[in-house]
Amino acid sequence: MDMNPDHYSKLIQWDPRDNIYVVTIPELAGCRTHGDTYEEAIKNALGVIELWIEDAQKAGEPIPQPTFAA
Repeated sequence: MDMNPDHYSKLIQWDPRDNIYVVTIPELAGCRTHGDTYEEAIKNALGVIELWIEDAQKAGEPIPQPTFAA
């Protein structure tokens, strides 16, 4: 099972109200984070993906596979 955080989709959006980059991981329900810079947002996304997967494993819940566009 491929659970490398780098392989999951990352939707990155600029939030002008808070001046932050918001990152949503579409494959993982409720998995979302942010950062003050683009680089920080990506770093935080990788960390939150790992935490999401760890929590799902502990709870015995299924972990969706990363998707890709062909």
